[in-house]
Amino acid sequence: MAKFIIEVANTHGGNLDYLKSLINEFGDYDGFGMKFQPLHPDKIAAPDFSWYPVYQELYFNKEEWREIISLANQTKKVWIDLFDTYGVEILEKNMDIIHGLKLQPSILYNSEVINALKKTDCSSLKLILNVSAIELSDIEERVSFFKEEIKPKELLIEVGFQSYPTKLEDSGLAKIEILKSKFNYPIVFTDHIDGTFEDAIRLPLIAAIKGADYIEKHVMHSKLETKYDHFSSIKVEQFDNLVKLVDTYLGLDNVPFINEKEVEYLANSIQKPLLSIAKENGELINPDADLSFRRSGQPGLSVKELFTLQKDKHIICDSIPEGATLKRENFKKANIATIIAGRLKSSRLKRKAILKIGDISSIEKCVQSCLKFKDANYTILATSTAEEDAELKDYTYKPSVKFHQGHPDDVIQRYLDAIDQYNIDIVIRVTADMPYVSWEITEYLLNKHFESGADYTAAKQFSVGTAPEIISVSALREVKRNFPKADYSEYMTWYFQNNKEHFKVNLVDLPAKYIRDYRLTVDYQEDLDMMNPLQKHLDENKFSGDISEVFRFLDENPEIVALNNHIGLKYKTDQSLIDTLNNATKI
Repeated sequence: MAKFIIEVANTHGGNLDYLKSLINEFGDYDGFGMKFQPLHPDKIAAPDFSWYPVYQELYFNKEEWREIISLANQTKKVWIDLFDTYGVEILEKNMDIIHGLKLQPSILYNSEVINALKKTDCSSLKLILNVSAIELSDIEERVSFFKEEIKPKELLIEVGFQSYPTKLEDSGLAKIEILKSKFNYPIVFTDHIDGTFEDAIRLPLIAAIKGADYIEKHVMHSKLETKYDHFSSIKVEQFDNLVKLVDTYLGLDNVPFINEKEVEYLANSIQKPLLSIAKENGELINPDADLSFRRSGQPGLSVKELFTLQKDKHIICDSIPEGATLKRENFKKANIATIIAGRLKSSRLKRKAILKIGDISSIEKCVQSCLKFKDANYTILATSTAEEDAELKDYTYKPSVKFHQGHPDDVIQRYLDAIDQYNIDIVIRVTADMPYVSWEITEYLLNKHFESGADYTAAKQFSVGTAPEIISVSALREVKRNFPKADYSEYMTWYFQNNKEHFKVNLVDLPAKYIRDYRLTVDYQEDLDMMNPLQKHLDENKFSGDISEVFRFLDENPEIVALNNHIGLKYKTDQSLIDTLNNATKI
């Protein structure tokens, strides 16, 4: 038998006495659910939203909500709708007497509310997710997300949306069996049929017959004047009759899963992502730090549209003020370049860049690996203006690779000069001593960079020489503004990882298949001694040199690995250098 949730909604019109009287009028229904909607006008909407004055009228303070919830709890299991972070505050203050929560479809991607909920222990609560206008694939993703991130006691899926009055064919009745077969969760059915119609009683009964585990029904006071939400509400006498009339409703299965009205409702009611900080040309959106969610009259992208664009490697191309929505024209496809820094100057292994690995030079092998990066618009070999480095022009491997000579010591300036020449937005940073830099790892890191809206992205753990760094040019320019003379810019990593309070640093856990403890960088003769038999094996077997093939050979030949795995990295082992870098690169 279906359980019932008595939906009070906003029939109270902000009148506390009305609400208390309504609770008492339904006091005989011991053990039923009763649901309320605590909200704050400034947290659910922007002042330009048409209903903002109504939200001001509906507001109750925290002490009043405690009184309301305590009164209902005497006979009911109390549920609350969450529309904003104020609702989360009410939840936290009344956790001991709240039975469950509900999230409307317009809240399911609201990271502001979600992040607040993550900080709250919801393990004793039931959680209803209303999925009107949400596709099945997205429902599956959201259900999995909330189960893992919020960890409720029980998760329920609800169909039905607020549109006054809702037509029978838009009620969502056909979704019950679909959701029952797809998901192993209780189903909640809510309707907003005109409360004066007999269908307002029949429809929820049919829903129960079709398998709905919970029926949520709007109610209003039988005698007092009801200002809001009365269109679809029924009185206590009608509620008593919610066990009758089953016939006439059996032909409502064959309607589209999503109808135009609910799509229109979601479009009009969803809290849009607004910028919580101003953004400039070349920047990305960090989903957790850069957005607030409000109902707003401004046109703008939805969260899904926004991050689909960013996932497709788009960046901001305008100056956008705080509080604005984001539009398609605010974005452009990022111009991505692999920039390989290399010189012939080397103290430990003379002219290592042109020493052979197999049939080609070390630096050409690096370029060859970089040319596999499918998202890079340019591959640039960037060396210094020193006379000896001009020779590297003959080692670009292919004519399509750009050759750039810049500042002999300031590598950041050298990068920026190349960036300006080719209008680059995102840099894949590689050094010429990385002949086996992995396209697979690069693609993984680049995707994580755009998904997180980072300034700087790098792998936490990897084989030395296999993983590049991803840098937003806007952040690199910010480094240069803070360090006009970047004395240690060959250690570019430090300028980001040593200033996490200034930059969005995204350190990524790579999948296990990309992680080994091998040394695949060229700095000593032992490195070449290890790489030449490796390359011979790849060439003889006509392997492409993908990282899986490299690792397979090294996994099976520990004696080859032993040729150079005793060598450490100076910037990880030389404490004097580490102390110098920590001091010299700190903003």
